[in-house]
Amino acid sequence: MQLFITALDFIGTFVFALSGAVAAARRGLDLFGVLVLGIVAATTGGILRDVLIGVIPPASLVDWRYFAISLVAGVLTFFWVGVIDRLRRPVQLFDAAGLAVFAVSGAQKALAFGLEPAMAALLGMLTGIAGGMARDIMLNEIPTVLRAELYAVAALAGAGVAVVGELLQMPTTATTLAGVVLCLALRLGSIYLGWQLPRAAESKSANDRESR
Repeated sequence: MQLFITALDFIGTFVFALSGAVAAARRGLDLFGVLVLGIVAATTGGILRDVLIGVIPPASLVDWRYFAISLVAGVLTFFWVGVIDRLRRPVQLFDAAGLAVFAVSGAQKALAFGLEPAMAALLGMLTGIAGGMARDIMLNEIPTVLRAELYAVAALAGAGVAVVGELLQMPTTATTLAGVVLCLALRLGSIYLGWQLPRAAESKSANDRESR
């Protein structure tokens, strides 16, 4: 189980590092900035998760492979950003993949360390959204999770599937894939089909001001 969670962590680290590096490259940052954004996006969620469940120091700070994977993703992006950028909405695609993998692995690691199922699902969601939030804040953007898109909800759904599957003693691989697929489907539906949560209604006075 530990090896499986670590493998998921490495996959999530790579794709989130790509999302951070691509976002930095699009904003015209230099090589150092691209690498830093990649590392921040890739490790923030895992560090926060480990601190909250009492794994001190966090895995990404003691295992050099997390740092190396993030650096590789950043270097590939910096030199091949033109190739990566040909994908439609590359930052969102990489972010969606990282969100799905980290949400599920975060929930499973929380369960492995004895957290209650509901708290494990919430921690999985937090693991998934933290890296993207840190990336957006460093780029002076409103974090995606605070907009009306399906982001945190998608992460919670994927983590919830992993938790329920563990409670029902279903095969770990099957529940992991189901959770990742559900989270990814909800997130891609938000990106490509416009699925979103209800927006706050604007006040009448605000509408009047805009119409003047």
